[in-house]
Order: sequence, then structure tokens, then C-alpha cells
Amino acid sequence: MDNLETAARPEFASVGSAPSGSTLSQRMAVVNQKSILDMIKEFRRNWHILCDSERTTVCGADSMLLALQLSMADNNKQHNGEFTVPLSDVLLTWKFFLHEKLNLPVENMEVIDHYEDIRRTYDDFLKNSNMLDLIDVYKKCSVLISKCENNANISPSQLRDFLLGRQYAVADETDLYVPTSPMSKHNQDNEKVQLLARKVIYSYLSLLVNSKNDLALAHILNIPDRGLGREAFTDLKHAAQEKKMSIFLVATSFIRTLELGGKGYAPSPSDPLRAHVKGLSNFINFIDKLDEILGEIPNPSIAGGRILSVIKMQLIKGQNSRDPFCKAVEEVAQDLDLRIKNIVNSQQGDVILGTTDISPARPKSYAINHGTAYCGRDTVKILLVLLDEEAASLPTKNKAELLYDDENTIHHNGISILTLFRSPTQVNNSSMKPLRERIHKSMHEKKTKMKQTLIRSQFACTYKEDWIISKDKWNDVNSASEPLYVLHMENDLSEGVNSSVRRPTVGTSSGNVHLDRSKSEKVARKSSSQTGNKSSKRKQTILLDSTALHSGDCED
Repeated sequence: MDNLETAARPEFASVGSAPSGSTLSQRMAVVNQKSILDMIKEFRRNWHILCDSERTTVCGADSMLLALQLSMADNNKQHNGEFTVPLSDVLLTWKFFLHEKLNLPVENMEVIDHYEDIRRTYDDFLKNSNMLDLIDVYKKCSVLISKCENNANISPSQLRDFLLGRQYAVADETDLYVPTSPMSKHNQDNEKVQLLARKVIYSYLSLLVNSKNDLALAHILNIPDRGLGREAFTDLKHAAQEKKMSIFLVATSFIRTLELGGKGYAPSPSDPLRAHVKGLSNFINFIDKLDEILGEIPNPSIAGGRILSVIKMQLIKGQNSRDPFCKAVEEVAQDLDLRIKNIVNSQQGDVILGTTDISPARPKSYAINHGTAYCGRDTVKILLVLLDEEAASLPTKNKAELLYDDENTIHHNGISILTLFRSPTQVNNSSMKPLRERIHKSMHEKKTKMKQTLIRSQFACTYKEDWIISKDKWNDVNSASEPLYVLHMENDLSEGVNSSVRRPTVGTSSGNVHLDRSKSEKVARKSSSQTGNKSSKRKQTILLDSTALHSGDCED
């Protein structure tokens, strides 16, 4: 009964939910959700047989479609050079994909080119993200059909109809002649904001449980704004592909190296992630704070509530309290907090009913584990229940908004998943590092040259004739080049005799001897002419003075 009520909760409905008069479609959707939730629960009980990690997350209908879109875009990039795919091709391949993967008839269905490559890319994406889609869960539970009788409640065709959103088609057919009131733009915006708040909070919880989930990281990397836009995500994606790691682990490794590695382990100046240190550090430290709560608080109810509170404060920090996004975040956090408490209470009741005849004494290992960080395992199980319920939610009716909406709300970073995964500039990784190294080297040489020029200009009078002197070592005066003499100083005695101190100047090389000699001769002639003019002026002054004295003596 609890599962049925959970499946019928309003948060499971999406933007394009069926009209209120369509009880048939609602009933069908609730039954399908209940069957899918039972299937996922059976998968969780036998995870050690069916998968490699307890923290493997289940990929719902919307996430499956997003992963398929990214796989098709990557295939188009390899064959056509463009990371993009039309909506019609995605929907066509989505229908064929569900039939082919569920082993349903595919006659008279169009097949897109390079489908096998697309399917391989899709499977690799989910595997690297430590995720399983609903069809994988169905197949794995089918292996345990002798033990898992609940799996018989849903058939492959029912699962296909659920993933395709056939309940919407039933609603449209049954209510074809029933007039429906148009939804105002204000209500549409509120529902979009509500869905965005749910998607962001669930993505934080999903990344906290499964750190390899690249799809969840793409939703929250820049929410709230951390300055980590397309360029930062592209640099992280390229580094993850190069190191064959998840995007979050690459970012964590980079920040840990900067914080703890010291100068000897610091990344090279050409590392593109150095431009995003502040934003990445902010993001990683926030996830660390959530991990600390997960490991330090043993009570799952308290730990889950604290995690939701910290996420809520991070999202509404600096925002107006009347903002629709802030209100939506508070409502979603409050609803999930209540849901966590209900899950914990129901699980505790099941334990009490199942262990009435068992001694309440616990093994010693249980007490030891719950005294360490391993106590976070109970909280992880509760969070996985929330994520499994979200994976069983109805698919979004408007596929265009889900796949291509680059202007969702004013609070969103305004980038769809397809646009975010598309590189802003096509750069060859092989030429990236040498180009950066050349740029840094050129800038360093320019800075050094600029410093030398500034120092020289401050003492220009001291280095008046240094343009004649060579930068190489001093060599002996060549016989072919006669020493040049330049007037250095003059004696201002009343005698009018000009004495000068002479200094030899040496050319830089044999090829420039004549050039240096001509320049030196010009300087010498200029200096001598100036000295001659000065001496002639002094001589004229002395002659005038002597004439005046002579005339004065005659008058007397």
C-alpha cells in the first residue's frame, strides 16, 4: 500500500501530466510505476549478485533519453564533424532502441545509420557513470525470475509503453472532445521552476551517492553560479577522457593536488584547469561538506535532513526570498525531508516485525562499523530509495524542452545538456600544450625585454654611447679598424684651450666595421664642430674685451 501511495504522489507527475478527467491513464500510470518500483526494490535486495557496486544508480526514462541523445551526437561528430542531432532522429532512434533492447518486434521500423556504434557509445556511457537503465534492471531481475515473482507484474511491452509515455496517448484519445482550460504562462513558469528545483536537488543527492554520475554533475556544476560554464565543463570532459576517469574524480584529483601536493606536484602552467581553480574548489569543498555529514551522523533521518538543509541554503544563498526558484527549492527540500523520515520509519517497522523472535543483541562488528564513517551506509540506502522513486517517475511529455531547452529559467545556467557537452571550440589536443608553452615563453621574453628597456631609460645619460659598444665580449682592436676618438669632456679654463679625454670604441664584428666607423666619425665631427663653435665664441669675446680696453686707454 505504501508503494502505491508513493507512486501516486504528485511529485511523480511531470510537466505534461495527463488531464484530470483521464482516470484510465492515471490508473495505468500508477500501476506501471508500482510495478517498476517493485522491480527496482528486488534489484536492490540482490545487488551483490546483479551488479558490482551497491551505489549503482538507476537511470530513469528522461535520463535514458538524454544519454541516447549524447551518444547520437557523439556518433555524428565522429562521422560528420558536428556534435549535434535533430529531434526527429532522436525520437525515431528512441523508439527503435526500446524495441531492440527489449527484444520486441522491429519490423517496418526505420533504423538510423551507425546504430550499432550509437548503442555501444550508450552502453559505455552508462557503464562509466556506474548507472543501469530500467531495461537493464528488468533484464537482470529476469535472471532471478524464480526468486523474484514481482517481476512478472510487468511485461516488456508495458515497460516499453511506460518509457514511451503511452499513457499520454491514451489520455489524448479518451479526452479528444473534452475541452481543457489553457495553462497560463505564469503557471507554466512555476512548473518549470519546480521541476528545475527537483532536478538540481536530486542531482546533488545522486552525485553524493554515485560520484561517477557525469549526467548528474552536468546538471549542478554551475548551479548556483560558480563561473564554471561551457569552457570549464569542456576542459573537465577532455581531462576525463584522457585519464579515463569520471568528471567529478578528475576535478577532485586536481583540487586535492593543489591543496595537498605542494609545489613539486603542482599542475603545469599549460594545464587548462588552472583557469577554473576558484570555481572547482568551491564545488569540491561543498561536496566534501555533504560527505562529512553523511559519515559523521549515524541517524539516517537526521543526516538526510541536514544534507537537504545544506543544499537548500547553498541554492538560495544571496537570492530574494520571494523568488519563485527559492520557494520551489524550499518546498522540494521540505517534501524530501518528510519523505526520508517516512522511509526510515517504515523500514524500522519492517525490522521490528521481521525480528520479533530474534534476540535484540547485535554482533560486535555491527557496533564497530556504526562507530566509524561506515555508518553513512544506512543514509546512502535511504537516499537510494529516493533516487529509485525518481527513476520510476513518469517521463516528460515535451521532449523538445527536455533535450533542447537552452532558456529554461532565469535561474538556470541557460545551457542544455547537449550544448554543455558540445565543445565551444574544436581544438586538437595534440597541439594544445605546445601552443600554450610557446605563448608563455613569448610573454616571458617580452616581459624581460621590457624590464631591461625601462632600466636603461632611467640612466640614459650614463649609457649615452652604449649603442656603439658590442654585446659580445671585448676583443682587441683590429688593424683594419682604426681607433675612434670621441670628445668626452672639455676644460673651461679662461685660456680657451680645449683638452679632451679620448676613449677607444670597438665594432661588434668585422662586417660592421665600416658602419660603426662611419657612425663614430659622425659623432666625432659633431662633437668637434660644437667644440669649435664654443671656442670661436670665446675667442670673439676675448677680442671684443681687448678692443674695448684698448679704446678706453686711448680716450684716457
